Amino acid sequence: MAEFDFDAVVVGAGAVGLATGYALSQRGLTVAVLEQEKAIGQGVSSRNSEVVHGGLYYPTGSLKARLCVQGRRRLYAFLDAHHVTYDRCGKLVVATAPDEVERLDAILEQARTNDVEGMARLSKAQALALEPELKCEAALISPQSGVFDSHGYMLALQGEIEAAGGAVVVSTPFEGAVPLDGGGFEVRAGGAEPATLTVRYLVTAPGLSAQKVAAEIEGFPKGEIPPLHYGKGRYFRLQGKAPFAHLIYPPPIHGALGTHYRRDLGGQAVFGPDLIFVDQIDYSVDPAAADDFARYIRKFWPGLPDGALSPDYAGIRPKLHGPDEPQPDFRIDGPERHGLAGLVALFGIESPGLTSSLAIGEEVAGKLGL
Repeated sequence: MAEFDFDAVVVGAGAVGLATGYALSQRGLTVAVLEQEKAIGQGVSSRNSEVVHGGLYYPTGSLKARLCVQGRRRLYAFLDAHHVTYDRCGKLVVATAPDEVERLDAILEQARTNDVEGMARLSKAQALALEPELKCEAALISPQSGVFDSHGYMLALQGEIEAAGGAVVVSTPFEGAVPLDGGGFEVRAGGAEPATLTVRYLVTAPGLSAQKVAAEIEGFPKGEIPPLHYGKGRYFRLQGKAPFAHLIYPPPIHGALGTHYRRDLGGQAVFGPDLIFVDQIDYSVDPAAADDFARYIRKFWPGLPDGALSPDYAGIRPKLHGPDEPQPDFRIDGPERHGLAGLVALFGIESPGLTSSLAIGEEVAGKLGL
């Protein structure tokens, strides 16, 4: 087929889908981003910590390690260019007990292997000089970490796609695709005005719907669709003055970075997320969980007042592993894996997907040979 309605369709208008649409549009392609919700960024992208990750923890040579560092560097430049608010406040990774100090050494070595800039080891006295209310035995400082306005970022990406002649179409679920003879795809889009589009390239980046979307593409091998696990993370907000200027992270827990502290762009303190594996999407936050949060937080902030935590929000992460299973890498699957030319399918794009998003977009373009 010589003529296509669009050069590319991207499924999912969260941060990663929009960043991918941006990368493709920057190469001169006409791009349509399809989103089933009524607005952009309503799923994983709007229910996270809005943290700019340094790239400290991820295994050597992994996509997470490489794309987090590359993405973070690109992200700050993009935010500056588009006047999107951020606070490069830095992060302290703290050992709250003597038996955690050795873990800081391992994290520091991994961070340096991952080419994370500015990492340094802090003594207890040095850490307390930065954050007097902190309780720790030692700490690492990651000066490149921060927080940012993720929705402002996504609006800027949408603006770039539309300025390049593309479209971001909400309330338009993806309902299936069929490979065309000679290359490309016929894509079925639902919603109030269903349509069928022909496209040269197809990218699926719909977060929690990634497995469902892949299953709706004719010829996609079922054996290459990984299992999906819902990893719920809850957040609690502090009633009162934020105690720290830096992000504060204890050492990572199994399968996640653990419940951490951030001061958001409005100046308020937020703690979370924890990690609970659940069977269905449920964004409720049980107020009774405040007691467990308080016990955990007092390991690094003994001054937390009684009754000062209130339920805030929850997110669901699209995990490819279950409880007690090793945490796998991002899956950015091109034709070499699933056999369908012109298709890239993304699975398990959770943390640090937001930080990595611009680099993920570049990775997808590379998979398509662009």
